[in-house]
Amino acid sequence: MMKRISAFLLLLLLTGSLLLTACSSGNTDAGDGEEDVRGYQGEVNVYNWGEYISPGDDGTLDVIDEFEKRYHIKVNYTNFETNEELYNVLTNSNSTYDVIVPSDYMAARLREEGLLEEIDYDNIPNYKYISDRFKNQPYDPENKYTVPYTWGYVALVYNTDMIEEGKIKGFKDLWSEDYKDTGILMFNNSRDAMAIAMQLCDPPIDPGSPSFTREDIDRATDKLIEQKSVLKKYVMDQVFTEMESNQSGLAPYYAGDIYTMIDNNELLDYCIPEEGSNLFIDSLCIPATCKNKENAELFINFMCDPEIAAANAEYMCYGTPNEAALELVDEDLRDSELFNPPADYLDKCYTFTNLDDDIYSYMQKRFVEACSANAEVSSVEKKTVNPAAVWAVGAILAVIIISSAVIVVLDIRKAIKNRGRINKL
Repeated sequence: MMKRISAFLLLLLLTGSLLLTACSSGNTDAGDGEEDVRGYQGEVNVYNWGEYISPGDDGTLDVIDEFEKRYHIKVNYTNFETNEELYNVLTNSNSTYDVIVPSDYMAARLREEGLLEEIDYDNIPNYKYISDRFKNQPYDPENKYTVPYTWGYVALVYNTDMIEEGKIKGFKDLWSEDYKDTGILMFNNSRDAMAIAMQLCDPPIDPGSPSFTREDIDRATDKLIEQKSVLKKYVMDQVFTEMESNQSGLAPYYAGDIYTMIDNNELLDYCIPEEGSNLFIDSLCIPATCKNKENAELFINFMCDPEIAAANAEYMCYGTPNEAALELVDEDLRDSELFNPPADYLDKCYTFTNLDDDIYSYMQKRFVEACSANAEVSSVEKKTVNPAAVWAVGAILAVIIISSAVIVVLDIRKAIKNRGRINKL
């Protein structure tokens, strides 16, 4: 009996030793570049545009994986398609996020409505790499809520097999009969399309104005309706298929995407619009409903690491506000005007501002009307009437009326006199 007890105790001792060894092995901290096998130590919820971060495909850096390995924090990453979708999710759903990436005018709206959390820049030491050009912007004049992530502008792409190289000069060419047969495309969203039309109105309207009037929008709408006679279609992402497969000849689009189109079709070339263009800036922000602020600031600082920022810029082909990252990107990309236009051209550009809800709704309504098949110019026709001609016509009508009145009076007097003579006879 004693031997059996001793054997049983020995077996328990050996089993315990094996378990302790396994647990000890499982709790060992991971080395550099290795994920901690104990699991993540927290999370960060990121809401970003689609294809707006380097994913690790085709030899690119997997930015999210790198963050998770470096900090053992799980990244829950989801996408939105428009700034308006981002706003609706933040205000009308139970979803909560720690980091979001709104564009300039939407960042302004979120700030004004108290939907952004102030950032502790002491936790963002890599903020020092952000160029001063992209700080103190109207959407965040005191640099309290945003860290610029990427930027770009609207340019023109055209097919040199359909249009002579160098002939395209600016947005006005989107209204030209000369290129109608090549297939002219236009933005299928109100802000970009209206902005281009506003620049071409006579006199021009500043698309970066914080206070449009309904008359401004009406004038831009009529300009878009004028374009319909030469326009092939309104597009967004369909522009890639249209231009890369030589189905259309001319289109406005975002410069970073044009760089990608040209890379996929050697017949394509670009033009920086001579009128100036929309400069858009997308920033990393923290929503007021954030639940993991410390992790959010850690993620933002990580995204400002020059090597990480350079990897994202090379993948997206959009400009980087990170001066140190700019020195690390591929030389061909850095030297391209689509990616890095001259500073004096950027000085000609404007940024969108947040519009009042009623004006923005009116812009949306009028854009839909402009796109409709039976759209007709209204106010433009009225403005083309020569005021001198109106006065001339009025004067002629007045003379005719007065002359007619005189003739009638004379006829009546003559009739009365004749009647008297008849009675006498």
